[in-house]
Amino acid sequence: MTDQAIAPTRSGGRAARRAMRQATDISMLPGIHNKIPTCEIMTGSQVERIDAASMDILENVGVVFRDDIALADWRKAGAKVVGERVYLDRGLVRGLIATIPARFTYLARDPNKSLALGGRDAMFVPMTGAPYLRDLDDIRRNPTLDDLAMFHKLAHMMPALHSSAHHIVEPYDHPISQRHLRITYSSMKYSDKTFMGMTTSPKNAEDVIDMCRILFGSDTVEGHPVVTGNCNGNSPLVWDETMLGAMRAFCRANQPVLCSPFVLGGANTPASVAASVAQLNAEALSALAYTQVIRKGCPAIYGHYLSSVSMKSGAPMAGTPEISLMNFMIGQMARHYDVPWRTSNTLGGAKTFDAQAGYESATTLSSVMHAGANYIWHSAGWNEAGMHCSVAKFIVDAEQCAMAHRMAQGPNFDDFDEALAAVPDVGPGGHYLGHPHTQDNFQTAFFMPELFDNNSIEQWQADGAKEITERALIHARKLLSEYQEPHLDLAKDEELRAYISRRETEIPASDELNQSY
Repeated sequence: MTDQAIAPTRSGGRAARRAMRQATDISMLPGIHNKIPTCEIMTGSQVERIDAASMDILENVGVVFRDDIALADWRKAGAKVVGERVYLDRGLVRGLIATIPARFTYLARDPNKSLALGGRDAMFVPMTGAPYLRDLDDIRRNPTLDDLAMFHKLAHMMPALHSSAHHIVEPYDHPISQRHLRITYSSMKYSDKTFMGMTTSPKNAEDVIDMCRILFGSDTVEGHPVVTGNCNGNSPLVWDETMLGAMRAFCRANQPVLCSPFVLGGANTPASVAASVAQLNAEALSALAYTQVIRKGCPAIYGHYLSSVSMKSGAPMAGTPEISLMNFMIGQMARHYDVPWRTSNTLGGAKTFDAQAGYESATTLSSVMHAGANYIWHSAGWNEAGMHCSVAKFIVDAEQCAMAHRMAQGPNFDDFDEALAAVPDVGPGGHYLGHPHTQDNFQTAFFMPELFDNNSIEQWQADGAKEITERALIHARKLLSEYQEPHLDLAKDEELRAYISRRETEIPASDELNQSY
């Protein structure tokens, strides 16, 4: 008889059963299958107008590709190249983007956490790139590798987060030139969900792909998306050598990249929502088309980062109506081309986890769900315009994503007749709290947030009058105390460590460690 065939037995008595009830459920929610009707804010003729304007930009203004290999690739593909500027015929662009898969599936280290992407299938991904954090004591400081590991553990344990991302925070206690290796290892080791890969240089991107081949096997990487790269454009209308080289590393390995213009509305795009979208669309299309020049049929994702700029200070803003409008419009454009698309979520410009941060994040979350986004990045922790990742906000944002996940399922009619039968049982003036249907379904019928306090003020005061930041930090500490590292094959772990050790001897350690602890 195998161990698996042995039936589980009850043991430990009442205390053990109580502990089981109190343990946090960290089971990852399935990928989002968004049943919310998409907000089609543009008419068909307006979609065509944006498309025509973008194609006119590509044909007559052109896009700068500051990369000799890309310029040679474009010449070979039949584009007009003058110096570093590439003029793209709309027929060429349409033909290339038509070969991008509309849908694909990410393979995770735990195959049960693999995810479909595209169409109505979506995923929530934590924020990345913060040079500071607000820690478990809500102190703003520089992060370390241990802080990065903490966030990867939390991402692993939050059910609505579908990825461990990569450098959620920048580990300042490790040399910049070698940092990508430790970041990738942390993403792989402390979570068995899908993750992102560093694109900070072409060679760094190649290191990520090499590490993925160790973790998954070369044949698996060749046949399945396992990691995501992000390539940012330099708006307006420039792609640089670093991003294009990293793009080639990912695309040649058949791994998806986010082709992401970086929009600061009114600064590097026109001071107009519609014209900004037309420029962004041209930039995204030029990169999406190039992915198919590199390798026809490789997966790619229409990306962007959206912010409008305060004309008072020049600072980027979050949660504004124009950002929501642009998300709706970009969603329509991506569906027009039948490609999956990325957006940014729960963005906050506030300096602490205050009401401003909550309003900005809730506005953004609502708009991206109604826009029908697929790769929903920066879904937990983002504040201070991305300058810091807040542990408290990370926890609450993740629960907000769980609420959005529930909303995206739409209304459930499975028990409609059974529930409706309770109405004559209760009758006028009664209540449903003691009805058998309520007793059977109260735990699942309505989402019950753990981090929001809906008790009376007297009960709240008796419990210590804790505001949401304190409650979230208490919950984070509880999660970390319960964390169990997902099993990583020992041989693969040793091979990854050996790869890192070898590469760190080959890569000179820069002297750029941040000294501002």
